[in-house]
Amino acid sequence: MLENLTTRLSSVIKTLRGQARLTETNIQEALREVRMALLEADVALPVVKDFINDVKQRAIGEEVLSSLTPGQALIGVVHTELTRLMGTETSDINLATTPPAIILMVGLQGSGKTTSTGKLALLLKEQMKKKVLLVSCDIYRPAAIEQLKTLAGRLDVDWFPSDISQRPVDIALAAREWAKTHYHDVLIVDTAGRLGIDQMMMDEVRALHDAIKPVETLFTVDAMQGQDAINTARAFNDTLPLTGIILTKLDGDSRGGAALSVRHITGKPIKFVGVGEKLSGLERFHPERMASRILGMGDVLSLIEDAQRHVDQDEAARFAEKMRKGKGFDLNDFKSQIQQMRKMGGMAALMEKLPGTAGMSLPAGADEKAVNRVEGIINAMTPLERRKPEILKASRKRRIAAGSGVTVQEVNRLLTQFEQAQKMMKMMSKGGLAKMMRGMKGMMPGM
Repeated sequence: MLENLTTRLSSVIKTLRGQARLTETNIQEALREVRMALLEADVALPVVKDFINDVKQRAIGEEVLSSLTPGQALIGVVHTELTRLMGTETSDINLATTPPAIILMVGLQGSGKTTSTGKLALLLKEQMKKKVLLVSCDIYRPAAIEQLKTLAGRLDVDWFPSDISQRPVDIALAAREWAKTHYHDVLIVDTAGRLGIDQMMMDEVRALHDAIKPVETLFTVDAMQGQDAINTARAFNDTLPLTGIILTKLDGDSRGGAALSVRHITGKPIKFVGVGEKLSGLERFHPERMASRILGMGDVLSLIEDAQRHVDQDEAARFAEKMRKGKGFDLNDFKSQIQQMRKMGGMAALMEKLPGTAGMSLPAGADEKAVNRVEGIINAMTPLERRKPEILKASRKRRIAAGSGVTVQEVNRLLTQFEQAQKMMKMMSKGGLAKMMRGMKGMMPGM
């Protein structure tokens, strides 16, 4: 996500090292690079101009405190302005109305609107404990109706049936009545998309909005659209009283400049960002945290929230007890830690949120396929072998390799990684933090 922008900004900061203070001369050179980085990231030109002017005004003459270098001082200014550009504060979804609270989902075809509808339903159900009803008003694509029905089944949320012979307004009104009489907290209405903006589409979605009077009208925009995303956002904003934006596929494009432009163009807050294919991949948008990620400062708060949502607390407590005692760490625990990491989005997602790792490539062998192979090898072992890996001799290793479809060398590599992780646990139990950090290199595949 925005990898190129992060890399370019980091190089700008390095050029300012060793200078006594931020001056008009060194700021001018740095901002020229920042401007090029923003344009390459597909940030809209008017947004770039305003941003550069604001940073310049704040940065010139900034005194460098004894604890700060000019580079660090510039990071502070850029961080503040990036945060302001994306909204300054988190904007939560508004459900303060007589139930059902109606959410209208709008956007172009292919922007991830229907998938985002499902992701939002899951977030409301699991994190806010709401009873959700889904309905599709896309009468032009029967597959869209079936897609939403399938998503509702997977998510175990209620779905209101519709078909292509009905009028979108009639579908939405019927769904609203059903939601009222069946005590649903939230009704999410998925609308039809088009390949491009047309008057028929805008008239239809405007009629839907007027009929059901949603408390939230969320515009979904594909971050990979670049400048087109800005034009689309402006068109929808002129037609509808949008209340917020869902930015999808932010993990699919290293540019992602729409994240920095769409809020500035529409004046509406980005409320959620979609990351990954999993239905749990919808995150609340925090402008300050996003600015930190872009500047390579990480996002530890989001990492902690991910852990609280996805990590099994009982399992974590058992693991902590084993670490405290410094013994009993076996291959079952090793596999459990891999599974917990996967629930949090995998190694790539973790690295993105750790300070100093933005833009870094994954270590060789630490990708999803490598992690799957490790899990497959452990699954091919007997319960006794997982508890006591020291009994694994040549014949057992050959059987495990054949059962998991890998070579004996890969089995040996896994056992070496496990032994390093085991040593790290013992160091941790004895309070050897420095030793533990050195030992961490071998804990995960490829590190």
